[in-house]
Amino acid sequence: MKVLFIGGTGNISTASSRLAVEKGIELYHLNRGTNKAGMEGVNTIFGDINKPEELSELQKHSWDVVVNWIAFTPEDIERDIQLFQGKTKQYIFISSASCYQTPLQYPIITESTPLCNNLWDYSQEKIRSEDRLMQAYRETGFPITIVRPSLTYDTVIPIAIGGFREWTTAKRIINGEEIIIHGDGTSLWTVTHADDFAKGFVGLLGLTTAIGHAFHITSDEILSWNMIYKIFADALGFEARVVHIASDFICKMEPSFTGTLLADKGESVIFDNSKIKTFVPDFKATIPFSEGIRRTLKWFDETPERKVVNEDKNQKIERILKAYKSL
Repeated sequence: MKVLFIGGTGNISTASSRLAVEKGIELYHLNRGTNKAGMEGVNTIFGDINKPEELSELQKHSWDVVVNWIAFTPEDIERDIQLFQGKTKQYIFISSASCYQTPLQYPIITESTPLCNNLWDYSQEKIRSEDRLMQAYRETGFPITIVRPSLTYDTVIPIAIGGFREWTTAKRIINGEEIIIHGDGTSLWTVTHADDFAKGFVGLLGLTTAIGHAFHITSDEILSWNMIYKIFADALGFEARVVHIASDFICKMEPSFTGTLLADKGESVIFDNSKIKTFVPDFKATIPFSEGIRRTLKWFDETPERKVVNEDKNQKIERILKAYKSL
């Protein structure tokens, strides 16, 4: 297959790029050359998808599959429909599991769980993007497949506050400072290593029966947030000093956390992966968080400059702790 990844060198997509190459796929990246351009075995087309004047090389090609890892709005989708209508046999949109009904009325999520999240602009834009793609599929046969990752990690730390692309909470744990876990820490969540995600995702590439369908791809390991933070702290080699604070209080004090907490991680979710396993029978997530987070920390250790402490976030954590203790 001849496959185009728009993006392809990010936290989730790098693992999928590696696996696609291992599977013998003729893989191209369209990117601006700012992040790990020139991956081994990948053909790179340099250009910005938002700048038509830079896409002359891209427009010479037709594809078996186009995957856009960096589309976020209906405007992005409209642009891609114009670019790739009649030029690809499959178009895969990377949506988000945060699009699912919030708050959930039933805790087990399948692909038929309603899409409705009015608390986070990011999720609303993804939902509108999905709607536009389904319209294009119904009306013109645009060959879409939708993939909804949940909290997927490789080069990021999958925690709710002071993690992801920063070292803030990691340093607080190492320094013996208090950290915040939202709620009482007993709500359930699933974190998925990008190498596991890639197994399901690459299996969808070129899969004719996946046209018109949506899939989430997650691990089957279900952990409480208390366990996620404990495993993280254990991997760092330190004990976390935890303060449990209600999500409502956190977001009242610092509204910037509303998207990641109240609109996403503030309640229990359990993902039913039956559909991806039916369409890609070889898919099985095999990397427990206790192993995966050690891989991530090793990646940070290899280049200490990656251990960025966000002082603004650090101060927000301190303000929340102070306000909570003053009650």
